[in-house]
Amino acid sequence: MNRSCARPGCDSVATCTLSYAYAERIAWLDDLHPIDSPANHDLCGLHGDRTNPPKGWEIRDRRSRVDAIGLRYAG
Repeated sequence: MNRSCARPGCDSVATCTLSYAYAERIAWLDDLHPIDSPANHDLCGLHGDRTNPPKGWEIRDRRSRVDAIGLRYAG
């Protein structure tokens, strides 16, 4: 089942999941989690790429990538 991007007004298919560790002030971008959770935010690739963490926070992009010929590699 496809999930939609959580950004208002975006009807693209979600490809990544944004999650937070509030105490550590870290945000993570991962490949789309297999289980939908209300604590996370599913985003399309465009909105995942444009995500900025709150001021004073760190973002860790742990998504795997697909190159032009379809090979996956860790980001």
